[in-house]
Amino acid sequence: MKTFMSRAVLAGLMLSASMLASAADVPRTKAPEGAKVYIVSPADGATVDKTFKVRFAVENIALAPAGDQTAHTGHHHLLIDVAQLPAENMPIPADANHLHFGKAQTETDVTLTPGKHTLQLELGDKNHVPFDPPIISKKITVTVK
Repeated sequence: MKTFMSRAVLAGLMLSASMLASAADVPRTKAPEGAKVYIVSPADGATVDKTFKVRFAVENIALAPAGDQTAHTGHHHLLIDVAQLPAENMPIPADANHLHFGKAQTETDVTLTPGKHTLQLELGDKNHVPFDPPIISKKITVTVK
């Protein structure tokens, strides 16, 4: 039994290492020269209602739905209260703190709890992977009343 457990643990570690190695191989798309992403509204430091609209835009890169193979395109990901940017060699997570706009949307309504929150944008390529180098906005802070 002890040998079986040791082999199972070893197999699990090898599988984990293999998955990490293949994750490092996720191809990244070169960022177009001068590409920028930014939050149009709300303004940094704004006080907002519990539900508020966030508008975003880009410069020197076009928007396209996820999966679109057109060169020099990407789509928005809104990072809410994220302290550390997502891994550069992996698809951006999809959860309550990493909102995906894979249809090339440029605005959304967000509902947050009262208090201070941070918002930041990161463009993802056709596969939701950050560009090389990452195209990120300035992080802003809003206060929900």
